[in-house]
Amino acid sequence: MKNYTTDKIRNVSFLGHRGSGKTSLVESLLLRANVISNLGNIDKGNTVSDYDDEEKSRKFSINTSVVSLDYDGHIYNILDTPGYFDFSGEVLSALTVAAGAVIVLDASEGIEVGTEKAWRLLEERKIPRIIFINKMDKGAINYKKILIDLKSKFGKKIAPFSIPLGEGEDFKGFINVIEDKCRINVGNHCEDQPLVDHEDFHSIKNLLLEAVAETSEEAMEKYFNNEEFTVEEIHEGLRKGVIDGDLVPVLVGSATNMTGIHTLFQMIFDYMPTPAEAKDGLIHGINPETKEEIIRSAKQDEPFSAFVFKTIVDPFIGKISLFKVNTGTATKDMEVLNSTQNKKEKLNNLYFVRGIKQRDTDKVVAGDIAATTKLQDVKTGDTLCDKNNPIIYENIKFPKPCLYMNVIPVKKSDDEKLSISLQKLIEEDPTLGVIRNVETKELLLGGQGKKHLEVVLSKLYNKFQVQAELTVPKIAYRETIRKETSVQGKHKKQSGGAGQYGEVYIKFEPLDTGEYEFVDKIKGGVVPKQYLPAVEKGLHEASKRGPLAGYPVINYKATIYDGSYHSVDSNELSFKQASIVAFRKAMESASPVLLEPIVKMKIVIPEEYTGDIMGDMNKRRGKILGIVPLTYGEQKISVEVPHREVLGYAIDLKSMSRGKGSFEFDFLKYEKMPENVAEKVIEEAQQS
Repeated sequence: MKNYTTDKIRNVSFLGHRGSGKTSLVESLLLRANVISNLGNIDKGNTVSDYDDEEKSRKFSINTSVVSLDYDGHIYNILDTPGYFDFSGEVLSALTVAAGAVIVLDASEGIEVGTEKAWRLLEERKIPRIIFINKMDKGAINYKKILIDLKSKFGKKIAPFSIPLGEGEDFKGFINVIEDKCRINVGNHCEDQPLVDHEDFHSIKNLLLEAVAETSEEAMEKYFNNEEFTVEEIHEGLRKGVIDGDLVPVLVGSATNMTGIHTLFQMIFDYMPTPAEAKDGLIHGINPETKEEIIRSAKQDEPFSAFVFKTIVDPFIGKISLFKVNTGTATKDMEVLNSTQNKKEKLNNLYFVRGIKQRDTDKVVAGDIAATTKLQDVKTGDTLCDKNNPIIYENIKFPKPCLYMNVIPVKKSDDEKLSISLQKLIEEDPTLGVIRNVETKELLLGGQGKKHLEVVLSKLYNKFQVQAELTVPKIAYRETIRKETSVQGKHKKQSGGAGQYGEVYIKFEPLDTGEYEFVDKIKGGVVPKQYLPAVEKGLHEASKRGPLAGYPVINYKATIYDGSYHSVDSNELSFKQASIVAFRKAMESASPVLLEPIVKMKIVIPEEYTGDIMGDMNKRRGKILGIVPLTYGEQKISVEVPHREVLGYAIDLKSMSRGKGSFEFDFLKYEKMPENVAEKVIEEAQQS
């Protein structure tokens, strides 16, 4: 691939609901650019961007795929993102380097949850976008209803740039409103034909001209004087409106019959910002030493800097780092600084990527996207830069795991290999998490949902030959006491020669918080000071296994106030054993109870689901703390709820909210369990 100047580059993310046709649309662009000779098919597993074995077998996108291609003297870096919500981290990665976006919408389905989520992500990041209504030749289509729904949902910035000619099986092309012509399908491409009469043409054209008039005082004056805009003025005005976020063009077409593909190419180049125009061409970072802000321009004459937005772990090639050059130029064999890790690296190779294929290059200019390999210490979110001009760019804010499952290797011998392989997958997908629970002796794998974790298991097997399975994790319960009690603990053993002797009197009291508290109130040296650490050690050891279900005992205060010793037979072991005896006696008379972990959840859902979610939380023994209204008609519900009640909540919430809800949770505290629930836990513990 040629090296282009920054103004010729367009970095565009494709977003939308699963099944809207994003990957098929990329195939059409590749065919139009003569990169491929035939359209790939998702069902056949031969598309350029869905190249991963998991994607081929499951028939949907899992990873963001970068497809670099040149067309008509311009370079397009298309980032084909997954539509499945479990892989939202891939979308976030893509949006950190995209200057524009195309929301792909299935004409037969209309606005779906994925459409709304894509719009919101772009609105929050102020990324210019185009809506492409795909599959206009499929099923029962009502274009006018889709347009009304778009305007109702997303506002007056929705601007139709195309009018379909026919719908469903009768779809034959469209009117290009800006250029006053028709584009008619003639087999595997479209041709220009003269404009035909259409009832909506003039009203839509006038709306677009009004939008042009609002871009400047000169344009407004010309519009009110009934002077015609030139083609250049229309393009310039509309482009400004799109880049400023005041207009969102709506196009129509079909990826499978190549309708609207050339127009989409044109629109991406004409209306999406160059890397030097995105966010006014200014890129903000900080000095890693002084922490002062640094602002640079996306130009080739600036010092080199780049942002690593994605990592691919290949068992054969090793680590592949995908990056966007923010400023300056990257060259082959260049030594750079990983300013995030404060380590030097060498760019031994550079290449452009098109799905799984790689093409070598000697340089990558500002604004372009490329890849390199074998940067061992580089991770997703790291900044690479000129050694003499260090800068660090803001990292990607990935969502925290919301569903944890216990992951077990099928072969016990693969235990260590499993941990190593999971760490490699976390490098590739930072939305994953791994926690080794020492108490339950479980390895917990966290992700964004059930499908996410299932894909991880498949990757473990296919990439690293580690077969594993998922089980519901154990809950780390606790036990405590409710009553004050004083007990004697005595250890005496005589077996010839020196014996063992230790006696303690300890008062146990409930504590509101804290693991435990040990208090020394010995007077007169009845228990020598040197034996007190052994007494505390014995209590700590005994409290690891409570009397009810074998869970650790917490929230208690132990005060030693009396005891006795023998000048010959007493030692540390004797007093440790005496305190263990005292602890066990105390548990019998201090009314022990089970405690369960309580988590604090923050659930974000559309307002219409608030009642359902609150009702569901009440059934789960949740305590609603508050409701805060958010933007986009959403509400954030704060709730305290027992952990055991929300183990699979990621799956349940998606079902209850049609995929529109999200949540985060953190451990908060331990609380006494209701007796009926505690009985079940105790019974389960006794049977295991």
